[in-house]
Amino acid sequence: MAESILMPRLSDTMTEGVIAAWHKKVGDTVKKGDLLAEVETDKATMELESYKDGTLLHIGTDKGGKLQVNDLLAIIGNPGEDISSLVKGGGTAPAPAAEPKKETAKQAAPAKEAAAPAAAGSAIDLSKVEEVILMPRLSDTMTEGVIAGWHKKVGDTVKKGDLLADVETDKATMELESYKNGKLLYVGAQKGDKVPVNALLCIIGEEGKVDVEKLVAAAKGGVAAPAAAGETKAETAAATATVEAPAVAENSNGRVKASPLAKKLAAEKGINLSQVRGTGDGGRITKSDVDNFKPSAASASTAPAKAATSSAPVNNVPAGQVSFDDTPVSQMRKVIAKRLAESKFTAPHFYVTMSIDMDKAVESRAKINEVAKVKISFNDMVLKACALALKQHPAVNSSWLGDTIRTNHHVNIGVAVAVPDGLLVPVVRFADTKSLSQIGAEVKDFAQRAKDKKLQPSDWEGNTFTISNLGMFGVDEFTAIINPPDSCILAVGGIQQVPVVKDGVVKPGNVMKVTLSCDHRVVDGATGAAFLLTLKSLLEEPLRMLV
Repeated sequence: MAESILMPRLSDTMTEGVIAAWHKKVGDTVKKGDLLAEVETDKATMELESYKDGTLLHIGTDKGGKLQVNDLLAIIGNPGEDISSLVKGGGTAPAPAAEPKKETAKQAAPAKEAAAPAAAGSAIDLSKVEEVILMPRLSDTMTEGVIAGWHKKVGDTVKKGDLLADVETDKATMELESYKNGKLLYVGAQKGDKVPVNALLCIIGEEGKVDVEKLVAAAKGGVAAPAAAGETKAETAAATATVEAPAVAENSNGRVKASPLAKKLAAEKGINLSQVRGTGDGGRITKSDVDNFKPSAASASTAPAKAATSSAPVNNVPAGQVSFDDTPVSQMRKVIAKRLAESKFTAPHFYVTMSIDMDKAVESRAKINEVAKVKISFNDMVLKACALALKQHPAVNSSWLGDTIRTNHHVNIGVAVAVPDGLLVPVVRFADTKSLSQIGAEVKDFAQRAKDKKLQPSDWEGNTFTISNLGMFGVDEFTAIINPPDSCILAVGGIQQVPVVKDGVVKPGNVMKVTLSCDHRVVDGATGAAFLLTLKSLLEEPLRMLV
């Protein structure tokens, strides 16, 4: 049976998407997980995968065309199948068409079981009820959210723009704001509960004017949102709350507020909005603020990251007694497991290791930090060297897309940051154009915001290469798993003082080992080795990075 794929909301502020490229054409066979298209959102160009097997029977628009969220994007089914009703209805019929095929036999239950709840709420479409807030999709891979905490309780007065709750997605903990005024009449989940996307999250309205019991009954009856919609009116409003509410540069909760155009422009330029001074109403960041932003000024005012401390309790267990803790898997850890397993077992990895003489880098860093307002780390120097080396070796700065290999002309480097729940990879955009001071300030800010769970989707999207550094933990060398959609990742070990031979004499030297993990479908051994040679030359003679 043919199924419709609707334009999904791939970022929290997305209202429409532009088709950057189709990777399948009508008539092509499609398998679950195949890359269908690339969709340009207001924040990044995202990859859209198929969730079913079949033949691509219809596409909603050609390359360059715009589609609103929930418009018909594609139809996948059996060759020769009649899809006229789906095309005519924009993909809204039949109802199961737009849902990823995750239904079980129990969910597709006989009409007898569903009759009672449907009758109770058949007249209510919760997506069109103004007082209802449904769980929004806050990241491109989110299927459910965990309530990390409520900032309002039932009975509290809520104003437009007020922070309602913290929602843990598969990538970070996001703040959910109210898009309307009223009183919080009902919450559909408590702290720690999981809520599927489009399920009832809460009800806000005027006390006495809203039939809460009827709305809750409708939600429990399974009619919370039309299956074909995938997204809802309530979700759209919640996701765009920061656009509608009066915004300030940074409020007491540390949340940066800016106009949608300013956010989009900052993402394109790789500018961290928390470093921009807003000149709009109440300190709101506008397009002109982003245009006039000078990174050097922000670098000077960037505070050093706070030292991370471990406060994990130590359990004293009596000798000879079996004891253990079972910790539920977080959304972030689930996605890390899924994505890295797919990378490891689908991309043929090979590894190239090289030792780098860091004597001059150590000397240069010490001199730079004597005058630098932002202290430069060795990781900052490695990142800058990688950015320049990637410009000389574009094959390493590429992605495997199945039928094509994408060679990126821009250099966006992801920096792996360890957090309590797993790993985040914020992206330093256009790293080849930035100074060491800019890179240092940006990486420190990312690291702190990652630990504080303040990173936003725009912070981790669009990487073309990734660096993972365990040198600060005393690790000599290691291998890393490629971070899709990159074709390579660099594992950086610590700088070790070892005896080295220079000019026929044994002397103490500073040596750092790096290992490049490569996707053999894209990068060959000689290509990976050539990249490391360039990286080695830049780090062994840091002045070359200034040319």
